[in-house]
Amino acid sequence: MIERLPLAHLPTPIEALPRLTRILGGPQLYIKRDDLTGLGMGGNKTRKLEYLAADALAKGAKTLISTGAVQSNHCRQVAAAAAKLGLGCQLVLAGEEPVEAQGNLLLDKLSGAQIFYTSKVNRDHELQQQYTQAEQDGLKPYLIPYGGSNPIGALGYLNAMRELQEQELEPDWIVFASSSGGTQAGMILGAHLTGFKGRILGISIEFDSTHFSAQIADLVKQTAQELGYDWSVAPEEVLVNYLYCSAGYGVLTQAEIEAVNLFASEEGILLDPVYTGRAAAGLLDLVRNGFFKPNEKVLFWHTGGTPALFAEPYSQGLLRR
Repeated sequence: MIERLPLAHLPTPIEALPRLTRILGGPQLYIKRDDLTGLGMGGNKTRKLEYLAADALAKGAKTLISTGAVQSNHCRQVAAAAAKLGLGCQLVLAGEEPVEAQGNLLLDKLSGAQIFYTSKVNRDHELQQQYTQAEQDGLKPYLIPYGGSNPIGALGYLNAMRELQEQELEPDWIVFASSSGGTQAGMILGAHLTGFKGRILGISIEFDSTHFSAQIADLVKQTAQELGYDWSVAPEEVLVNYLYCSAGYGVLTQAEIEAVNLFASEEGILLDPVYTGRAAAGLLDLVRNGFFKPNEKVLFWHTGGTPALFAEPYSQGLLRR
């Protein structure tokens, strides 16, 4: 059994969204604030790192190694966890090194992470090379996969569903940004173990194929096996909406711009341009098209990412003209 190392400020609060509910004229909207988990400015990856970091320490690791985009929220929290635990940190980031460090990248560097830049195509190869080199250098590395999405990391959102069970709200729907799959896999298994009766809908941020649903289903099965359970779901039972990611990863459209502005101006809640902005844009569209019943309770699970608001090209692109 993987132990949990407390790193997050939990439980994260649930807030009603009365102004958005009224403006949209749809179901009762709520938000769960995993942007407030605290570590390195918070986000959903901190829940995963509570288990991944515990496993790393149990195995005697001295260095955390992971990967993501240049503005990766995951890598920012890995770097913060490493700093908090007195570990080294190496990050392999897909993209060109910017002239000036902004947003998440600035926070990576403030946390003391060593940065390696590569192309997205070569990301996994470069990650493995850096891990091998760290081993040879005696740094005792622990490899955290993209998004922290493996059977150990997914336990963070199994635990989050237990947390939700202890809070007063019983939503009919949970809607959130789904990208590397670990958050959704943990939620699905957690829903099964807690008897949650609502439905869990991921808004795909990057992948436009149902292969992603199959990938999540496989991770659910692996996570259950990690805990000694023989339980699984079929890919068609994994609810992922693929309608809002056609523009490409990290590409701003008017939908994301509207969602970020609407949440900020009407509820005082900051979303990020890549993940929660796109998921919220999907939520707004679904409400406007009558996807949810008027009497249903819909919980938007805020997965964090706010520092990306302060990075080019997003900072100016998000301002309404």
